[in-house]
Amino acid sequence: MHIHILGICGTFMGGLAALAREAGHKVTGCDAGVYPPMSDQLRSLGIELIEGYGADQLALRPDVWVVGNVVSRARQADGTPRYPLMEAILDAGLPYTSGPQWLSEHVLQGRHVLAVAGTHGKTTTTSMLAWVLEHAGREPGFLVGGVPSNFGISARIGQPGATAGRQPLFVIEADEYDTAFFDKRSKFVHYRPRTAVLNNLEFDHADIFDDLAAIERQFHHLVRTVPSTGRIVVNGLEESLARVLHMGCWSEQRTFGAAISDFSARGEPDDFDILEAGRPVAHLEWQLTGVHNQLNALAAIAAAQHVGVAPQASARALREFLNVKRRMELRGNVDGIAVYDDFAHHPTAMRTTLDGLRRKLAASRDGAAETVRILAVFEPRSNTMKLGAMKAQLPWSLESADLAFCHTGGLGWDAAEALAPMGDRVRLADSIDALVRQVTEAARAGDHVVCMSNGGFGGIHDKLLQALAQRHPA
Repeated sequence: MHIHILGICGTFMGGLAALAREAGHKVTGCDAGVYPPMSDQLRSLGIELIEGYGADQLALRPDVWVVGNVVSRARQADGTPRYPLMEAILDAGLPYTSGPQWLSEHVLQGRHVLAVAGTHGKTTTTSMLAWVLEHAGREPGFLVGGVPSNFGISARIGQPGATAGRQPLFVIEADEYDTAFFDKRSKFVHYRPRTAVLNNLEFDHADIFDDLAAIERQFHHLVRTVPSTGRIVVNGLEESLARVLHMGCWSEQRTFGAAISDFSARGEPDDFDILEAGRPVAHLEWQLTGVHNQLNALAAIAAAQHVGVAPQASARALREFLNVKRRMELRGNVDGIAVYDDFAHHPTAMRTTLDGLRRKLAASRDGAAETVRILAVFEPRSNTMKLGAMKAQLPWSLESADLAFCHTGGLGWDAAEALAPMGDRVRLADSIDALVRQVTEAARAGDHVVCMSNGGFGGIHDKLLQALAQRHPA
């Protein structure tokens, strides 16, 4: 069929486009204000991208319109629709569906789906799990909200049929954000997993959820879809997830993370024993840092075990795991100043990212990490952060940073007031260029500059590297 995707450059919809193209469908799509890596991936696949949401796209006459959750019935200030193409589709009575529903009906049917849910770590854990299964020879399909470096693509169909009497596998990042403007359920209720990872659960998405209880209810909707022969892998450290399971659970449970868990770790996050029921079963020494990644690894190991991959085999695979793009991705080094790109945007994710770097620096310098500076550069870009729902947590999230630089453009709240507890360790700028100037003036040899955003951040990484290269050496 020919499908036309509205909002094709989102990480999920872009991955769906890649799957549809691989499956033999004709794929076109539209979006506005696109940025890498998804735009690059789509162009490399030969998928036609149309800028904007003009109603003239009706002339394409696809078999079905697949609508991303970026699309709404919103109006401009002058009363015209923000998404005229969607209005035209509705007026003409043409067939349309959501991305998650199309995926469920055309890709996931007949597969053993392994879904990774959680406020943090979904992309990394999904990538770990896909790589473990690939390393074990299972050729899984996957859809990840990023680009796993071990694969170089965000999605693939994988082994299409059963092998050795086993169902084909599909690993998917299971997002709790809503499906579409006409389907306000969380995306993950469409996936019907047989293995579900509940990685963690905090309040997020303040634009669509009133409170944590509302998100817990959505997570329980996911739990309800897992069959009795399925497995739920749950973080034993999270009270919110305990409340979710207390609402009812009809599947096998495996816990990880807590001292008394089915799977736990003993040792530093980059070099540790994996314990099952308190007994060492494998050892993992790898490139990643941070307690959060140690927990992600335990979750992936427990999920892989459900489809027959032993912890020892999972550990061997994870030794070769390369992190996802935009997860502490080193973008360059100028005059001894390292510049990283990281997707962190929730305060907890920002804190774990910076804490992980601080721990790594301490280990590499025999505990003398205080002599190395971390410069945190961030923009509160997510809907939750723009609303100011978590502004009070920002000083806590930035504790490990020696200096913090905040892009304040487009905020409806007072960043100076929110960040005041940081004293003279914080700088504010209402433009990317001003932010680049501030960081360039402050940075010195040996610094680690971490740029954190869930968007393109105005290309700040390349601008910083260029500005640092042009300045006179200190």
